[in-house]
Amino acid sequence: MSAQSSLASLAELPSQDPAFYEREYNNRARVPDNAEHMARWAALSAQVRARGSVLEGLSYAEPGSPLAADEELDYFPASGPNSPLLVFVHGGYFRALDKRDHSFVASELPRLGVSVALLNYSLCPAVTVETIVRQVLQATAWLYRQSDVLGHERSRIFAAGHSVGGHLAAMLMAALWPQVGEDLPHDLVKGGLSVSGLYDLEPLRRAEFLQRDLKLSETDVARLSPAFMQPATAAPLVTAVGELEAAEYHRQNALIRTAWPANAAEDVPLPGRHHFNVMDDLAKPDSALLRAVLRLVGA
Repeated sequence: MSAQSSLASLAELPSQDPAFYEREYNNRARVPDNAEHMARWAALSAQVRARGSVLEGLSYAEPGSPLAADEELDYFPASGPNSPLLVFVHGGYFRALDKRDHSFVASELPRLGVSVALLNYSLCPAVTVETIVRQVLQATAWLYRQSDVLGHERSRIFAAGHSVGGHLAAMLMAALWPQVGEDLPHDLVKGGLSVSGLYDLEPLRRAEFLQRDLKLSETDVARLSPAFMQPATAAPLVTAVGELEAAEYHRQNALIRTAWPANAAEDVPLPGRHHFNVMDDLAKPDSALLRAVLRLVGA
């Protein structure tokens, strides 16, 4: 099978039944004890913040922004100077969760020489998905411009995310940065990590429990799906999806790797992991996922 036909096959939706997308993408229904996993995230995140080595609530908002209350990030500096920076974007289907729920991502990386920035953004239905994409671009541009102040190397910025955060990390890799700002290099993002990422938004448009808030149009799907876009560079994209995730998450993972062959780097196996405990490995120093991050950023 040719690369083009393989991509076309993966991009073809497996069902026309709306109930199919309800089942495949409703992760909380698929993992009934999801609240326990998120409570564990919150507890570990509180422990990480209690260490005190964090700059909380840094504003990346433009002057006069009506969304300034949402346009903040938390910055966890590495233990040494001139570090790479991992910009992490949380999931929640564009309509839930917060950067503070994910401070645990910075549990190990700063002491291993990697600074971490956790982004907040506005949530649907108060804003559109396109607005969220623009906010994440704006935050990453701000981090590039603030590198001398914060202490990371502006030439070593990497994107990462979970679920729709993985979508947003891929959008950062597809961004035409000189159009965002004349001072920004085309290769601002040097690589990415997407954990259980989503790269074709059409299934979300078809899932009624999501579409009520996301209000995606066919045009939105075409313009905001990384699988149908060209990456800005050949920067490596490391992917990972839990073994126990829904089949649609595995299809989405295969889709981006086929759509971006020059970028597709490691695909990290995550045996025994579902949509929530897949994140645990980012807080474990000996995990395959964390080791893949360190290889990606060259730490």
